[in-house]
This record gives sequence, structure tokens and C-alpha cells, in this order.
Amino acid sequence: METLIVFIIIFGVIVFVHEFGHFYMAKHSGVLVREFSIGMGPKLVAWRRNETTYTLRILPLGGYVRMAGIVDEQDESLQPGTAVTLILNDQAQVTRINTSHKVTLTDGIPFEIGQVDLEDRLEISGYADGDDSVTKTYQVDHDATIIESTGTEVQIAPRDVQFQSASIPHRLLINAAGIFNNMVLGIVAFIVMAFLAGGIPLNTTELGQIQAHSVAAKAGLKAGDQIVAINDHKMSTFTEMATTINRYPGKQITLQVQRGTKKRQLHVTPAVTKSNGKKVGLLGVASARDNSLAGKLKYGFTQPWYIVSQTFKVIGGMFVHGFNINDFGGPVAMYAMTSQAAHSGVPTVINLMAYLSVSVGIMNLLPIPALDGGKIILNIVEAIRRKPLSPEKEGLITMVGFGLMLLLMILVTWNDIQRFFIR
Repeated sequence: METLIVFIIIFGVIVFVHEFGHFYMAKHSGVLVREFSIGMGPKLVAWRRNETTYTLRILPLGGYVRMAGIVDEQDESLQPGTAVTLILNDQAQVTRINTSHKVTLTDGIPFEIGQVDLEDRLEISGYADGDDSVTKTYQVDHDATIIESTGTEVQIAPRDVQFQSASIPHRLLINAAGIFNNMVLGIVAFIVMAFLAGGIPLNTTELGQIQAHSVAAKAGLKAGDQIVAINDHKMSTFTEMATTINRYPGKQITLQVQRGTKKRQLHVTPAVTKSNGKKVGLLGVASARDNSLAGKLKYGFTQPWYIVSQTFKVIGGMFVHGFNINDFGGPVAMYAMTSQAAHSGVPTVINLMAYLSVSVGIMNLLPIPALDGGKIILNIVEAIRRKPLSPEKEGLITMVGFGLMLLLMILVTWNDIQRFFIR
């Protein structure tokens, strides 16, 4: 249960920060935001403020900002012959259109739709009160709302507040804002982690904290010791040292240790533990730390850059060595990482959140049509061509991109299940 709660908190924060970027820039650009949703699937809670409906949904694995004009704005329930209920204001303008059987408006006018235009002319015509002998036409208020068939109330979207009516620079900013926010969250979280952890880990062979009752503690290793070599192979960084030790679970290794001016050899057997479904060796040591203010602040920027560079290194390797599904991790792998972090303390949890936030930002930057990066590419193409792609072409490109992403997610999730639960 602890792992599940931490998992929901981590992803809730990451998703909220990402989607809030889109939300804020859309509002700032004059685009109507119909819905701001955290989570996917059935609604748990929903409330409406001004023109936006805010929803919290049951699956904490995503979210979305529903902007007017992104998809077809014409509600399927507003077809000719459909029975709805209209609410009018003092100027006889329509302020609410109820299409839902789940909501009853006692003070409304029963109305059968003949024609409706909620984008340009802002009017609705048809038969009122069951009288089909006279066609009535009502003007629709610019800020009128529709109660959809699901019961969700959303504001209508005249053309001037639709996404496509925003300038290309504004649309670029809207699409990029989520990625930007993820990077900012990563930077802030890494800095917070550095302060909570009492400094940042140095990638040297000098040892920091020694875990009590660990293999290292029993062998007499102390903070400040330097691991010069392992099995006669010289060590240059803590990462290299840790990776080497990981390769010898339950197998004896020889350490060359320097303490001050003295050197000595130690024979130790790394403890066996599991990481990502594989057995690895551990001594129970941490790297030395830099506790300076400058070092902590610098860490907030160097770590995201390291993650970005390593990620694109992996992606570049795919073009050279081919696609390897093991280079990717899905929700199952992230849950396993969360489980480890939850048992290691708050700094580790914040570190994981920072890592995942940056990773989500990078993933969304990829030029795949279903992702923010793909949308940015389409914005750039439109700016170069000086005209947008046809809705049919853009829809097809987005559908293909979404299909590829869905296929990749299924493959990655199945691979994670095999790696963590079957193999």
C-alpha cells in the first residue's frame, strides 16, 4: 500500500505539472480550455470553475488538457431531431443546452434541434415545447455551456477561442509548455533532494556513508577510504566501481583500498540483491558527498543534462545497433522503481520523481505526432508552408503516431511483466 501511495503521488505531481503547463499557456493565449483532467478512465471527482471543468480520474497514469478546436467541436448529441433542454437569460439568449439524460433542468424549454451553429453565427433553431408547426431560432450566448451526454458541462467554443485561432508562436508555446514544466520540476526536485540528502554524490572512488552491518562495514571500510582498484582493474569513478561490484553477486573480489597514505588489500564477497529482475552485488557503500551550496544548486542542472544526454545516446544507439525493448521501461518498471525508492526514504523518492519528470519531458519531446514533440513539428511545418495541413492529413498522422505509441506501450509493459514477475 505504501508503494501504491508513493506511486500515485509521484505520478500525480508529474502529470499535474506537465498538464498545468499546457493549461496555463492555453489560457494565456486566449484558447478555451474545456477540461483539465488528472488521471484517465472513469471520473472520481469533477467540479467546474469559470469555463473549465476540473476532473480527477481513477487511473493515475496520465492526464490531459482538453482545448477547444483540437478535436471536432460538434457534440454528436447536437444533431437534427435531437431533443434537448434550453435555458435562456433575460435577453432570450441560450445560456445552457442540456443533452444528457443524467441531468434534469426543471426550468428549461424542451427543444427539438433543427440546425445549430455554435462556432460562427452562434444560433440554434428548431421546435420548442413540442410545437413542430413553427420553427424558432435563438441566439446563443458566447459563453453558453453544453451539458454533454456524459453529464459533463463544458463551455461552447466560438471560433475565436479555438486552438487553431491562436497564432503559431502561441500554439508552439502551448505544445512546449508541458515539456518545459517537466524540466523545471526535475531541476527543482534534484536541488531539493541534494539539500535533504546532505549534499550531492561525487562520482569519485572516495567512499561516503557505510551502511551498518553491511559487507563493507564488516570488512572494516570507512568513510573517506578510496577504492583504487577491483580485481587489479583500476577504478576512476564511483559509477565504474559500483557497476563492477554489481557484476559479482555472491562472488569474492579483491579491493585495493587507500586510507590516507596507506594502501591495503581486502577480500570481500558482495551481498546478493535484485535490481530490475536481475541479481547484482552490493557492498553497502555510498559515494562521498559535496555539501556546498554551489554544488547543490549545480546538481539541479547537471543531473537533468546527464539524463537528457544518456537518453539520446540510447536513442542514437538504436539506429546503429537496432531496437532493443529492454532499453525501455513502462508503468510496471516505474512501479518497481517506486517500490525501491519508497523503502529508501524521502530523498530517494524525490530523486526518483526528478528523474521520471525529466524522462517524461524527453519522451514528450520525441517527434512522434501523438506527443508534444510531434505537435511542435507540425507547428513548424505550418509556419514554413504558411498554411496548415488539412484536418484529414493531420488526423491521419496523429492516428498513426498514436497507434505506434500504443503498440510500443503494450510491448514495453509485457516485457516489464516478464522481467519482474515471470523470469
